[in-house]
Amino acid sequence: MRKIGVLTSGGDSPGMNAAVMAIARSASLYGMPLIGIKHGYNGLLRKSTNIHDDMQELYLDTVLDIADEPGTYLRTARCLEFMNPEYRELAVKTLAAMEIDGLVVLGGDGSFQGAQRLCELGVPCIGIPATIDNDLGYTEMTLGFDTAVNVCVDAVRSIRATSRSHDRPAVVEVMGRHCGDIALTTAVSTGSEIVVVPEVPWTVEGVADQLRKQLAKGNTRATIVLAEGCYDAMAPFDLYGYLTTHGKPCYEGEPMSAVRFASVMKRMCGMVEARATTIGYTQRGAEPTARDSAFAFEAGNLAVKLLRDGVANQVIGMKNGRVTYMPIDEALSTERHFNRPLFDLVNSL
Repeated sequence: MRKIGVLTSGGDSPGMNAAVMAIARSASLYGMPLIGIKHGYNGLLRKSTNIHDDMQELYLDTVLDIADEPGTYLRTARCLEFMNPEYRELAVKTLAAMEIDGLVVLGGDGSFQGAQRLCELGVPCIGIPATIDNDLGYTEMTLGFDTAVNVCVDAVRSIRATSRSHDRPAVVEVMGRHCGDIALTTAVSTGSEIVVVPEVPWTVEGVADQLRKQLAKGNTRATIVLAEGCYDAMAPFDLYGYLTTHGKPCYEGEPMSAVRFASVMKRMCGMVEARATTIGYTQRGAEPTARDSAFAFEAGNLAVKLLRDGVANQVIGMKNGRVTYMPIDEALSTERHFNRPLFDLVNSL
């Protein structure tokens, strides 16, 4: 390997900068220049008028201080054009023109699929799982997940303190479009009584029944944790009809949300008040936890070592608490298993 490149793709994730720093340090150790490719795969397509807006050489004095910074120094973006074979061939030509012999890709499932296509075109790639959702089946942990959970845990603990003070339930929406791991881990870590995720079909009436049981037991400050994608698994519910007939103005066609869900719970359960909080992008924009930073350090160094040793077309992950790697094809075909027993336990207590 004469020179390698690194890019961050998809949604930003805490720990991306820590991984880039680790990659830079290892590349320097092995005497390999490192090129940072900006805005994900878009940088390989040379979309900017100035090459410095698409890529830059990363020196140690540039990246040594970015490890603790939230977000991604290289910026990130989705690149729909990369699904087109013509654009992927353009990316290969860009890499060849820059004399980049190998590529480290930080991102999630879509980013890894892009790396897989480059591998098929002869570009050695190593993937590092960087997505807060923890939705990759081959690894026990993705970079940024632990930080996102800790942000949610801190928020829910504060919310539960207010809930106790006012004797009223709370609805808290966390991130997770197709994966409920953040919601489930947050609920378990905070003692939240109800959790709703996209992996398990549910009904509004069923959750209201769970909340009524909590109220009947004297628990007037129960917490309902929702994953943002849980509404896709919700049984049909006439939100407009229910709220308008129960004294709450609502526009026809409005989708369910945490605020509207709290309004429904308030009326179904006969409560004085139920408040909703959406934690949102604070989960992505936090400084990485020690666990995420340590994972980034090991993963970044391993990625460079694999490229140096000629072991390519792999993705790095965590298995039995240890950092390891496997072929990218095998990783992408690994089915993810949701922890249903733990989900059932939370909702049954």
